[in-house]
Amino acid sequence: MMGRSLGLTFRETMTGAFAIGETDPEAGRRAGERTGSTLAMHAIITIDDLDCFLADPTHPGGVGGTLDLTGFGEAIPTTGGVFRLFSPADAPRLKLMVYEMAFTHGRQPYYLAGRKEVRDDPGLDLWKDTTTLFTRLHAGADVAGTVVGAGVIGLDIGALIRLLGTMVVPGGASIAERAGVLARFGRMFLGELWDSYGPHLRNPS
Repeated sequence: MMGRSLGLTFRETMTGAFAIGETDPEAGRRAGERTGSTLAMHAIITIDDLDCFLADPTHPGGVGGTLDLTGFGEAIPTTGGVFRLFSPADAPRLKLMVYEMAFTHGRQPYYLAGRKEVRDDPGLDLWKDTTTLFTRLHAGADVAGTVVGAGVIGLDIGALIRLLGTMVVPGGASIAERAGVLARFGRMFLGELWDSYGPHLRNPS
């Protein structure tokens, strides 16, 4: 059927050191490593309409799932998630991969905001940029709330391979149609990475 809007979903799990009481992600990572405090984000990314996703320069989608956070509990359900892939940032030569989600603990609202920073810097730090999520936990319903925790989470090669295996095209009528959607998403993803890192591959410093 022509003219149908198709999207895709995939699952991504990121884990790492995180500490309540810290406001800087790197400080939270160090404190979490000392104390054994961790955060795990089990995210389900949803892109309802790939055409709209590709046309919008912020590349927005939705994200839900659960969180495991030391001191808060496991499998904490989240709501109202925000996802952006290679969204332009205020700083030049920087694109952001944004993951944000709200949850409730002890009848209090919290908002977890994380971002991966894809920088057009000398050197091939592609893997680190696209797998490292700097996170802050806000008290309240959005990022305007006070930061009450911070840390750094990410995924390894095994988790990335598992992520690729979770990609689904809901409503895809055939293998060819589903493959076409995944191929378009893949070209966009790799194309954005090439914009950031291609010049260094051609002219490494």
